[in-house]
Amino acid sequence: MSTNKKAYLALAYVCFIWGTTYMAIRIGVMHYPPFLFAGTRQAISGLILGGFALYMNKNVDFSLKNLSVQALIGFLMLTMSNGMVTYGEITVPSGAAALICSLMPIFAVLFNLAGPKKEKVNTNILLGLALGTVGVILIFRQNLADLSNPGYITGMLAILSANATWALGSIINRKNTKAQNPMLNSGLQLFFGGVFMLIISPAVDDYSHLEVNRDGLIALVYLIIFGSVLAYGLYMYSLQHLPVSVATIYAYINPLVAVILGYFLMSEPLNWYTFFAFIAILTSVLLVKKGNNKKQKSST
Repeated sequence: MSTNKKAYLALAYVCFIWGTTYMAIRIGVMHYPPFLFAGTRQAISGLILGGFALYMNKNVDFSLKNLSVQALIGFLMLTMSNGMVTYGEITVPSGAAALICSLMPIFAVLFNLAGPKKEKVNTNILLGLALGTVGVILIFRQNLADLSNPGYITGMLAILSANATWALGSIINRKNTKAQNPMLNSGLQLFFGGVFMLIISPAVDDYSHLEVNRDGLIALVYLIIFGSVLAYGLYMYSLQHLPVSVATIYAYINPLVAVILGYFLMSEPLNWYTFFAFIAILTSVLLVKKGNNKKQKSST
């Protein structure tokens, strides 16, 4: 089998598996406190990925500067973002959570626009931001009955804030990527992010009903092996052998996978509001991406 075919198979795996993680998280938080659950997942994943990276590549940077950067990225992208998504899914259906998370590229553009360079917006970016807002409104509209539940509102706001911290962490990550062993740095990010969640857990999690649960443990093992270690490794492989524009299409497919699985396996709502929210958010991300690319070309 050619390298190109292997890369496309790796990407297909990522497109599907990362879409299933929302349902696995939903199952996990039904049985375990969210920050304890997510922190355990990411800390163990970081140790496995970091250990594999050290075995494959002896070039390492354990300087205080690099460790500090990876800890900051891990805090933003894992502790805050993944932690908030996990917390939000206590009350928010996994499909709705995935749709909200697909807005992340828009938050990245907003951070760039608010930066010191004072970048200008164009029509595509403005339309994309407007459509993204419509998509969020449709998700809220779909779950009108839940709006009277403060926990649902808190969960939705937590997931929305997770987009912002993931986008900010991604921007910092791009500016501080070390070429000598990027997989080790990713392992460090996972580990630091997980440890920070475990430190926060006693202050925010409720341990009163904590007990070993089979379904919760299966979800945890699935997320560690398939959702973190394997998916990330295969994503890195596809990124090496495919154009970035192709390798990142997972972001458009994951929400669809999550919505369908949520409907068939978790009896989550699936109606016209879901469909139009998906179309609105997908179109908004594509418009913002197109507008950002056009803006970058005009500035060169």
